[in-house]
Amino acid sequence: MNLGALRRGLGNSLVQAFLVVIGLIWLTPLAGLLLSSLRSAEDTARGGWWTTFTSPGQLSFDNYAALLGNAGITKAFWNTVLISVPTTVLVVVIAALAGYAFAWLDFPGRDTLFLLVVALLVVPVQIGLLPVAKLFGQLGLFGTIPGVVLFHVSYGLPFAVFLLRNYFAEIPKEMLEAARMDGGTEWRIFTRLVLPVGRPAIASLAIFQFLWVWNDMLVALLFADSSSQPLTVELQSQIRQFGSNIDVLAPGAFLSLIVPVVVFFAFQRHFVQGVMAGSVK
Repeated sequence: MNLGALRRGLGNSLVQAFLVVIGLIWLTPLAGLLLSSLRSAEDTARGGWWTTFTSPGQLSFDNYAALLGNAGITKAFWNTVLISVPTTVLVVVIAALAGYAFAWLDFPGRDTLFLLVVALLVVPVQIGLLPVAKLFGQLGLFGTIPGVVLFHVSYGLPFAVFLLRNYFAEIPKEMLEAARMDGGTEWRIFTRLVLPVGRPAIASLAIFQFLWVWNDMLVALLFADSSSQPLTVELQSQIRQFGSNIDVLAPGAFLSLIVPVVVFFAFQRHFVQGVMAGSVK
């Protein structure tokens, strides 16, 4: 075997082994939380989750049965879904339309409006919490799921528009001109040409937006009441009120964690394409 090929093969093997080790380290907290969620409170008090490897009889689904019987956590889970999914869809749809307009349509004040969008990126979310809360109180949106969704959409749009506009602007101009010469309308060009080409960036944006909203606690603590609070707030409330309620908290925390992980791996291919897109253009 060629010495150079042997070195390259050894180097690749070392890199792969290193990545496997990093992956296992990254997954260790998830595995620990899963095993803890399958143990009783008594077993948890006696030892760590790693003791399940020597005593697998500790594992059962009783905690998840108790979780399904906990009305607060199950309601909070569906509240989280009702907040995260509409927010992600609205941000992606509005940002895709605005990104295409800023990239390829000529209209008065386009550059000024885009600079305003970029300027909004530097505005901390904390600055708008109290003024928006007062406004939502006057509009009857405070403490409701639509109010939480509206806040997340408004603060998620600047980055989303900025990202998609820059991605759409890299589409070859000749492609759009050829489509217009063939009689394509702007809507048809957007739906049949721009969206398929921009799918990696759109998928990456959707993943990021979903993760941000799903894991949010700050906005939910202020804008959601007891009937609309998401899972993060409910779990925090359970810890504060029932600190020893580990048989409900552990499966609830695992449920809160596993959904984003599943979403990420489901769209991993598109996410990687979106991350790499800027390096290959």
